[in-house]
Amino acid sequence: MAAANMTVISSSSALLSRRLRLTHTRTVTICSNPSKPMAKNGEASKRVVVCGGGVIGVCTAYFLAKKGISVTLVEKSAVACAASGKAGGFLAFDWCDGSPVGSLARASFDLHRSLAEELNGVESYGYRPLTTLSVTVTESKPVSGGLGLPDWVNGPVKSPSTIGTTETTAQVHPQLFTRKLLSTAAEKYGVEVVIGKFEEVRVGQGRVDSVVLEGGRVIEADAVVLAMGPWSGKLEMLSSVFRVYGTKAHSIVLEPKEPNAVTPHALFLTYHPSNGGRALDPEVYPRPTGEVYICGMSSQEEVPDDPDQVTSNPESIEVLKRVAKTVSSYLNEENAQVKAEQACFLPTTEDGVPVIGEIPGINGCYVATGHSCWGILNGPATGFALAELIVDGVATSVDLRRFCPSRFSKPR
Repeated sequence: MAAANMTVISSSSALLSRRLRLTHTRTVTICSNPSKPMAKNGEASKRVVVCGGGVIGVCTAYFLAKKGISVTLVEKSAVACAASGKAGGFLAFDWCDGSPVGSLARASFDLHRSLAEELNGVESYGYRPLTTLSVTVTESKPVSGGLGLPDWVNGPVKSPSTIGTTETTAQVHPQLFTRKLLSTAAEKYGVEVVIGKFEEVRVGQGRVDSVVLEGGRVIEADAVVLAMGPWSGKLEMLSSVFRVYGTKAHSIVLEPKEPNAVTPHALFLTYHPSNGGRALDPEVYPRPTGEVYICGMSSQEEVPDDPDQVTSNPESIEVLKRVAKTVSSYLNEENAQVKAEQACFLPTTEDGVPVIGEIPGINGCYVATGHSCWGILNGPATGFALAELIVDGVATSVDLRRFCPSRFSKPR
């Protein structure tokens, strides 16, 4: 293609690009299928590069590959290394009803159930239905417990109410789910996985031509999907259309000495600290792996350039430890080991609605980001609908018009 007709869209500012070029990273292919997938008509398959190894990118790669598309997934660090590996993995069928993502959430909840059957999710990534409770905790009150609470919730807890049943709420271990989906996509459907830094998308005559990785590798593509979570905000081609913010959320993972005593009840807390400060809203998720995940303490912070640079704030982690031991004696320092103290960034858009669809003016360039705290829930339906849009030209499983990037375009 003539250079005069080629446009290069960079993944960051010129200054950042120059800095990155000083430390080239060798790209490594960790999963590949040497045979080129063929379309049903026997012709060579459409080539799609998915940038981002989180749950959204992996789900998109999985469903594209199931449709016979030749897929290369590019991830800078490690698959599910950010929010998709550090989230709670909570799933809710109807909690988003009445919002723009209501239909997406319902479709995705059902897809999670069918994927669990297809991939043996109960054993491979901890899929299970949950009873979900809303409770009030007052840190300075004496131990109470009471009617309607599981035995392990023996702290100063009151006012329990059921807000989700085993028909409407469930969970997965998010990292295990994402990696199981990708390993299946690679082994069964030929997805190639490349660990390398995405640098730019090349566009010729208004259409995607290829993806360039740091170090110079060029991957030809008929379509590109940018599923880079909060790092989407660092891409000039996206930030010129819409903004993506990073909400930093903290979590800890505990391993109780008596894991069998902790029943599958998710807890959504209204937590009143002893110092009289504002009420907090942490969440507690026991996992079938024997761990208990506790999250909360969110704040708006600048997203670092690299997922490996994300660190937790010690004060936030200490609050979560206090929450744990206040809610249950099974989760205090004597009875539970701290396995992880961590933080991740959740991608949020200007209007709080995900962005899913083709970027205006660039044929074959798609984006999927801005799912905030519902990324694990909505990953399957997002990936399934994007695969329909890319392959068939229209998504029929979910109406994507509400999520189209063009909604941010300013009228002339």
